[in-house]
Amino acid sequence: MRLGEFARKCKEASCLLQSTEPYSPWSNSAEREIRELKKGAARKLTRSGAPRRLWCFALEYEAYVRSHTAHDIYRLDGRVPEKVVSGETADISPFCEFGFWDWELARVLRRKHDPDGSLMGTAHANPALDTRIYEVHFPDGRTEELAANSIAEAVYAQCDADGNQYVLLDAIVDYRKDPSVAVTRNDQVLVVDGKKIVKRSTKGWELCCEWKDGSTSWQKLSNLEESHPLQVAEFAFAAQIADEPAINWWVNWVLKKRDRIISLVKCRSARYHKRTHKYGIELPKTVEEAYAIDRATGTTFWHDAIEKEMKNVRVAFDVLADCVAPPADYQYIRCHMIFDVKMEDFRRKARLVAGGHVTKAPATLTYASVVSRETVWIALLIAALNDIDIWAADVLNAYITTPCCEKIWTTLGKEFGDNCGRKAKVVRSLYGLKSSGAAFRVHLAGCMLEMGYVSCPADPDLWLKEQTDRKGRKYYSYILCYVDDLLVVHHNPKRIMDRINSFLPLKPDSVGPPEMYLGAKLKRKTFEDGTTAWGLSPAKYVQQAVKNVETFLKNNLEGRFSLPKRGDNPFPCDYAPEEDVTPLLEPGVATYYMQLIGVLRWMCELGRIDICTEVSMLSSFAAMPREGHLVAALHVFSYLKLKSNSRLIFDPKEPNVVESDFVECDWSDFYLGAEEALPPNAPTPLGKGVTLRMFVDSDHAGDKVSQRSRTGFVIFLNYGMIDWLSKKQSTVETSVFGAEFCAMKHGIENLRGIRYKLRMMGVPIKGPSYVYGDNMSVVTNVSKPESTLRKKSNWICYHAVREAVAMGEALVAHIPTKKNLADLFTKVLYDEHNPADKDIYIILAGLEHKIRLPTKKIMSVAAAEEAVNDHD
Repeated sequence: MRLGEFARKCKEASCLLQSTEPYSPWSNSAEREIRELKKGAARKLTRSGAPRRLWCFALEYEAYVRSHTAHDIYRLDGRVPEKVVSGETADISPFCEFGFWDWELARVLRRKHDPDGSLMGTAHANPALDTRIYEVHFPDGRTEELAANSIAEAVYAQCDADGNQYVLLDAIVDYRKDPSVAVTRNDQVLVVDGKKIVKRSTKGWELCCEWKDGSTSWQKLSNLEESHPLQVAEFAFAAQIADEPAINWWVNWVLKKRDRIISLVKCRSARYHKRTHKYGIELPKTVEEAYAIDRATGTTFWHDAIEKEMKNVRVAFDVLADCVAPPADYQYIRCHMIFDVKMEDFRRKARLVAGGHVTKAPATLTYASVVSRETVWIALLIAALNDIDIWAADVLNAYITTPCCEKIWTTLGKEFGDNCGRKAKVVRSLYGLKSSGAAFRVHLAGCMLEMGYVSCPADPDLWLKEQTDRKGRKYYSYILCYVDDLLVVHHNPKRIMDRINSFLPLKPDSVGPPEMYLGAKLKRKTFEDGTTAWGLSPAKYVQQAVKNVETFLKNNLEGRFSLPKRGDNPFPCDYAPEEDVTPLLEPGVATYYMQLIGVLRWMCELGRIDICTEVSMLSSFAAMPREGHLVAALHVFSYLKLKSNSRLIFDPKEPNVVESDFVECDWSDFYLGAEEALPPNAPTPLGKGVTLRMFVDSDHAGDKVSQRSRTGFVIFLNYGMIDWLSKKQSTVETSVFGAEFCAMKHGIENLRGIRYKLRMMGVPIKGPSYVYGDNMSVVTNVSKPESTLRKKSNWICYHAVREAVAMGEALVAHIPTKKNLADLFTKVLYDEHNPADKDIYIILAGLEHKIRLPTKKIMSVAAAEEAVNDHD
């Protein structure tokens, strides 16, 4: 039927006919169902092994299943589509009894006779000419008439070319033996020429196997011992027949081999027991070793650390009387002491932890989140922008303050003195228990709610409350919780800390303006122009990490690896990790490589953005690293040793955005009603507003092996860098245009999440987000409504970015590649400058040349940017 006739028929039937745009968010909703129908039919064909020519039957079966299944559709109101259409309750019994292409066990009764009593059909050597018809009886009681060819096809389909049937073992359910054939205990050991010989035979033994198709059969032990040795060995121990003569000579060897394989897998993750020193100080593994080290060194460092820990944790144990047994519903765990050396002052630290890995706790009791680093950077910038103080504090023995959610008991160790060896119930949360983190977070949340703070929906570990400062200005006070590390943003933070201390005991020496946070030095700086900002410097962490690597390489690996003498750049020149063909690292060294990658990734989180791309590349090979990858990682540490000082400045100064660079157009004809989604539960914005900017770029086919591109972007809040990314794209793009579009879509999604978070934090946002890209084709496609796209493979990215522009959420402008800050996050850049002899480097400016602007005075990022422009 032609479209005109169809439209006329719809009009006569009073049916609304509306055209839709294919491959778009506004496409016909039936297209989604057709897609799911095709996927479901394909899965049915694959799982059942049915011939592909039966695709039409698979589609019909899948359609019936979907029409008899309840979907999350409002109009269905919990009913299945079949009932909505027909008005009758749908019958699902056929679908419950059999799946698609399921085999039915049937029995052929007899040849079919016609009304005159003659046999129907005739036999023929050619199967195509065989017309015989048989009566077949099925297990459900029905009898059907099937042609001889149909019966033969069903039989042959279950066998291979040799007539063998293949089934999968589900379980071993029973055993039996023939005493007249099976070897007895007395006959198993023979003495020949004075030597004992063990007779190894499985004769007379059979096992009952249950197969995946539900059938059972008896199989010889000799066959199963060869095909399924592990399953037979486990069944033998469960059935208590492992000591029988037909089994005892091989079953222990099988289980030992299984244990050896498992232990080899686990040895790579056993990292704690491999560490013997930290910061050059020997680490004990037990309380006895700690006391022995004190005696050998003539000190009491470890003894004092143990006594300090035990003074705080004794309240967590309810010691039982000698004649009292623990309750029957309590689980037993082991508790032991672990030891560490603190980075700040090399102070010895002892911690009593529980073996929570052996307890069974529901998942709802084990999850505990922490505040994201992105939220911390935003809070630091907002505090400087609104001239609000920040204090930090650490909760004293955080977990001990909360009741234990699990029923457990333990036997006390030597660290408990006179109570050593006695049984005790654990009544307080201990480090190591699965539920301790979640229990403490619930306890901390109760404290926050009691103080009038509410959790931010965008980050549950950020708590906010409307306040008025000394000048009468309204703003939001924040409390950021990273487990037991607290960060308070308030005009009078001491009062808030005193209030928290009344609920949770705080370490007295930790309360005050923050000096160290998450391993980095945090300090408030004043610039030449009088403005202030918080700066984050991981220099101490970097220096100590380099020292640890040098110590490890000196004492281990037999001198095979060492730091390069001088690393002017993070990577050796022209090095490509994906093309490395050096030998694979052995398991122990591979584990150490993973530790190095973890240390480097944390440096990137703390602001060492100059190594983000290199670390991202090396992270791709953490599962199977090679010697060349380890050498490249050590080259990064050599670079960090030379250039360890850095500072990430969260400059709150308003950026100078050139409005004329961004083109605003009328998008109503293309994206009708497109508006930015504003959260209805967002608090009223208070304080000074902020501006969001993003620089985005991609390195097309940067991976020389897989030809995948790399996405890189950096997001600024005013002049403070709060988010950055360097990541290999998940698909191969055939053009620079496609790679740039994927990168911009990824960045727009992150911007949308940050805008939501700012609104839920009560921060005013000035206008749209300003996006800078260096690909003119992409900028044109997303800035001009009349621009069209010819590549269907990029339609999702195309519409996602254009809709963000249409709703006023973002504006896109072109920027030269030389000035695109995201270039640092897409490719390895080599720097001929050597700023290692300076103490302070501003990493947020001058990135278009990969230079660090050395300065004897602290300059703001805005001032540094002006210096870069003067340098040009």
